[in-house]
Amino acid sequence: MAIRQDDNRPSRRFGLINLLLIGFGVLLLFSNFLPNPATQVPRVPYSLFIDQVNADNVKRAYITSDQIRYELIKAPAEGAPTVLATTPIFDMELPQRLEQHGVEFAAAPPRKPSFFTTLLSWVVPPLIFIGVLQFFARRSGMGGAQGALSFTKSKARVYVPDEESRVTFADVAGVDEAKTELTEIVDFLKTPERYVAIGARIPKGVLLVGPPGTGKTLLSKAVAGEAGVPFFIISGSEFVELFVGAGAARVRDLFDEAKKKAPCIIFIDELDAIGKSRAGSMGVVGGNDEREQTLNQLLTEMDGFAAKDKPVIVLAATNQPEVLDPALLRPGRFDRQVLVDRPDLSGRRTILGIYAKKVKLAEGVDLDRIAQATSGFAGADLANLVNEAALLAARAKRTAVEQGDLNEAIERVVAGLEKRSRVLQDDEKRVVAFHEVGHAIVGHLMPGGSKVAKISIVPRGMAALGYTLQLPTEERFLNSKDDLEGQIATLLGGRSAEEIVFGEVTTGAANDLQRATDIAEQMVGTYGMSDVLGPLAYDKQGGGRFLGGGNNPRRVVSDATAQAIDREVRSLVDRAHDRALSILRRNRELLDGIAARILEKEVIEGDELRDLLAASVMPEEIGAPA
Repeated sequence: MAIRQDDNRPSRRFGLINLLLIGFGVLLLFSNFLPNPATQVPRVPYSLFIDQVNADNVKRAYITSDQIRYELIKAPAEGAPTVLATTPIFDMELPQRLEQHGVEFAAAPPRKPSFFTTLLSWVVPPLIFIGVLQFFARRSGMGGAQGALSFTKSKARVYVPDEESRVTFADVAGVDEAKTELTEIVDFLKTPERYVAIGARIPKGVLLVGPPGTGKTLLSKAVAGEAGVPFFIISGSEFVELFVGAGAARVRDLFDEAKKKAPCIIFIDELDAIGKSRAGSMGVVGGNDEREQTLNQLLTEMDGFAAKDKPVIVLAATNQPEVLDPALLRPGRFDRQVLVDRPDLSGRRTILGIYAKKVKLAEGVDLDRIAQATSGFAGADLANLVNEAALLAARAKRTAVEQGDLNEAIERVVAGLEKRSRVLQDDEKRVVAFHEVGHAIVGHLMPGGSKVAKISIVPRGMAALGYTLQLPTEERFLNSKDDLEGQIATLLGGRSAEEIVFGEVTTGAANDLQRATDIAEQMVGTYGMSDVLGPLAYDKQGGGRFLGGGNNPRRVVSDATAQAIDREVRSLVDRAHDRALSILRRNRELLDGIAARILEKEVIEGDELRDLLAASVMPEEIGAPA
């Protein structure tokens, strides 16, 4: 998209005049501080002045606060000056001394400024001020005196789609439902008369909600590209300023500019920066008060800016729709919410195809396998994945991106960069090997839609000394109780292997324990999967739906209920722990064999790993899960 900018370059002639005025004024001001040779008289010490008074050689004296100028009766030498000056000191006896020696003395009359000096003192400073103001106003590029006060101007960037850089719906994939909803907006911008003729009212505002990186901004640009109308883009934080009232002024200016270019689209990114609920506000000046004024102005503008013949559509995006003020979401403002969620399997395949066209792929690259292995990835994650694979291929001096580059890119995104420079001691390396093989054996036998794809004892990321990579085999949106218990057992498989082989545990299972405990607490407090506590929710659903709010706080419950919840969570974790221990004891020979193999190779994956894990068996006392 091309950026449209107005040409407000200042006139060179007026700029030169301003500079001349400023220079002339500065010279006049400095001239007042320069010494005037015509008014200079020799200065003598005060003691010499007193001696000359005592010698009756002083005829008259003019006394001021900073100088005593006096005239001698007789010069001390031929050609010497008869008018001298000295700096006065605090001498209370000076008037009496002068009177005793017959010296005429008086205070010097104030110096009357000339007409020219008076004129300069009143005219030059305002001229300098005006010149400086115009100089900075023209430098700001806004023109006139408004440039110095441009903090009330909208900071929205205006994009006008052109044929080369235009974004269309064909460039956006994985959000078919959202595109269908926005197609109606595009049709209205193209042919508003068809809707107006039958009395239909198109939504004034459309709110795009969803997790970060799912393409909300790209989708809004596609709407502008399809409709071929100007597109104003601004972030919600750009409305808020240090000056109270500046945000509201920017909202007014934004909508005024949009009306001039209608039909057009206004896109406000991160709407929650100014649209948070006003409930419970403290009204602090410069804080909540400024944000509320901006929100109130936005509500007012959305009520009154619409025109039937020249529509202005407001698109906004946020990751936190639950914190928005209800007044924003009522009909007549943002009366339509469009969910832009993470793509499913087919959506990921389409997105990978779009970004794969921008890089050189080798023959035989299977994007379907990559799409299946990237469950939960957003569009931005997939774009980063393809770019990482291209960087890896270029670093290895290959001319095309191969399947291995894409697989390595997935591991980079999921587990972090390899840390081969982090050298482990032999005993630590052995502990990490048994720990990861324990995860792999238990995870292979547990129910669910994932399979163990790789075991590595090469450190990755900030803290991972090794990792076991599980990839989904199918697209799943629901998990049963058996699936969740299997996930807990898989997480505890590493710690269980350490207990069996070494008879002690290490700190390497810290993250596993945290995740296992979180799953158990959600099973009891959120999903109602406890036979003892029944189908009740004991957790409050706090935090953001799309950003994640961490662990949900527990509702206010009695001490007995809290103890029962803790017992149920402990029971779930203990049961999964016992299951992991039973599986690994039953497959102890396999555990030792795979651990010895991985200590030699550091990485096991593919068919070799599948053949090794195929020899694992489920203990009879556990049996196959129901």
